[in-house]
Amino acid sequence: MKIKNIKSKKLFSDAKKLMPGGVNSPVRSFKAVGGIPHFIAKGDGPFIFDEDDNRFLDFTCSWGPLILGHNNKIVKDSIKEVIEFGTSFGTPTRRENILAELIIEAVESIDKIRFVNSGTEATMSAVRLARGFTGKDLIIKFEGCYHGHADLFLSNAGSGLATFDQPSSPGVPQSVVDSTITLDFNNIKQVENAFKKYENKIAAVIVEPITGNMSVIKPKNDFINGLRELCTKNNSLLIFDEVMTGFRVKHGGAQELLSVKPDLTTLGKVIGGGLPVGAYGGRKEIMSFIAPEGPVYQAGTLSGNPVSMSAGIATLKQLKNDKVYSYLNEISKYLSDGLKNISEIHSYPLIVNEFCSMIGIFCTDNTVNSYKDITKTCIDNYNMLHRYFLDNLIYFPPSAYEALFLSTKIKHHHIDHVLDTFNKFCVEQKN
Repeated sequence: MKIKNIKSKKLFSDAKKLMPGGVNSPVRSFKAVGGIPHFIAKGDGPFIFDEDDNRFLDFTCSWGPLILGHNNKIVKDSIKEVIEFGTSFGTPTRRENILAELIIEAVESIDKIRFVNSGTEATMSAVRLARGFTGKDLIIKFEGCYHGHADLFLSNAGSGLATFDQPSSPGVPQSVVDSTITLDFNNIKQVENAFKKYENKIAAVIVEPITGNMSVIKPKNDFINGLRELCTKNNSLLIFDEVMTGFRVKHGGAQELLSVKPDLTTLGKVIGGGLPVGAYGGRKEIMSFIAPEGPVYQAGTLSGNPVSMSAGIATLKQLKNDKVYSYLNEISKYLSDGLKNISEIHSYPLIVNEFCSMIGIFCTDNTVNSYKDITKTCIDNYNMLHRYFLDNLIYFPPSAYEALFLSTKIKHHHIDHVLDTFNKFCVEQKN
């Protein structure tokens, strides 16, 4: 069925006169999947509602942070409580201590933490710290991994840049690009060669331990363990970008799931309960290099603001319950197994990667281990699938490079609707 989108169409037309592309983040424009973006008016539980009163079953969860669903009452009440006393002071508040303690208690590799306002700030600051701590300049990253929009990360990045077929971004100086070595994800041999070629010059390796920005790809054991060994051997730091995976795939993050301990970890999304926040943390001796304790400068007027801290506290306290992750694992497996079974019945090309509440859908029969394995056919097929789901009131990410996120509010009957819709899609593709 075709759903109405009259109000959103008008709003988008107006927005394009006011903002570049009519949006404040490129992937929202629907340019990749086609059609007009839906302007969302509200969210509740597993659903989002647009300005035309369409109710969508949501698998983006605001790109990850809403692990407890939209409009969680405990989180909402915590925000209401704190704004009675103000929204920002630019001074320390006790809530920063509380949220820091919750994170340090959960993530084994973090002794100390610094709050910032976004994932980009967190990764950018972690790299600056790594360079300051090691006295080296070069950074290794991996094609298809997206670490935010700081200059040094926009060389062959995933997610947004990949969506718009841009291997890098204009405005990034060549000197910055030259300080970043971009290699293939899951190729440990390339990393070994880079350490040999640039001996004693590599400050850090930064990686999404489980990717969410070229959809969901898990690292091979020899790759992720090899990164740890190579960094230790060469006195370089291993940075895990857990902005997406932190508190999503496990309470202690992907590093707990993979049993690999990084030197620095970046966080975001979930720890703000849906509000803007980021953080980076690690071993005490490394974090002591951050000002005012050490020489590496980083600051932010709104860092640790009480509203985001309060939402984060309310979220992480709820996530201390192991039943949350047990349920998310179970419901995610129900969805991924169902999709795979239907695709096999209809011989529809589909690979589904599922890690707790993150799911990657690749519309191909080929193995996907890196960014280069995602073909144009895979993307075109996903775009067709996306439009079909949208017309059936199911909101998947508007880009083949993005992960699906599940919340605790998605139930089995919701998944049954998705599977029934996918089955109909497969039948129509045959005819």
